[in-house]
Amino acid sequence: MGSRPAAGGGRWVDVDPERLAKWVDGFAARHGPPEHAVAEFGISLRAPDGAAADLHAPPGATGYTDLESFVASAAQPRRLGLLLARKGAVALGVAVGDELEASKVDTSYVQSRTAAGGWSQQRFARRRENQARAAAGDAADLAVRVLLPRAPTLAALVCGGDRRTVDTILADRRLASLAALRADRHLQVPDPRHAVLLDAAKAARAVAVHLPPGA
Repeated sequence: MGSRPAAGGGRWVDVDPERLAKWVDGFAARHGPPEHAVAEFGISLRAPDGAAADLHAPPGATGYTDLESFVASAAQPRRLGLLLARKGAVALGVAVGDELEASKVDTSYVQSRTAAGGWSQQRFARRRENQARAAAGDAADLAVRVLLPRAPTLAALVCGGDRRTVDTILADRRLASLAALRADRHLQVPDPRHAVLLDAAKAARAVAVHLPPGA
């Protein structure tokens, strides 16, 4: 379970779906039995002492009508696509629960050092742009091979890393059906490697809980 500041105040807590029932019990023990309501994002909890928590459903979790069914739905293993990209590195995978069914990691060279000013700087910028474009094209080719054939079986596509790079990859027209599965959740990850992909499979399943200031 991890915690991070939330934009606009409060904090986010990532809860493993298998531990969610215990987390809710702990919330009730600290603040009193909460009332709950189904919301667009998942489930909202409001306790007698004024404490609140918003439980955001993990990607692909559907069909819940109350807190109990939300907890059960979150814990169900789902087949998720993973697309992580940063600079010239990309990691693709298909996960069921925390386990990878398929994966591919690739690295392309994209120049990152700053050159001198003037014409030299302009040539550097053009060269880097061409390298980044080529790397995104290679990543799209990998997605066509690894993810696209499995798209009809995926509950969602969870992306991470540099948003602009991910957007460029998914703009490939061949990946339209895959882009349509893209979840709102975007994972913050270091340079994609196989170990990072394994961590992302777990992070993609977590229930993101927003706690307002003072909770």
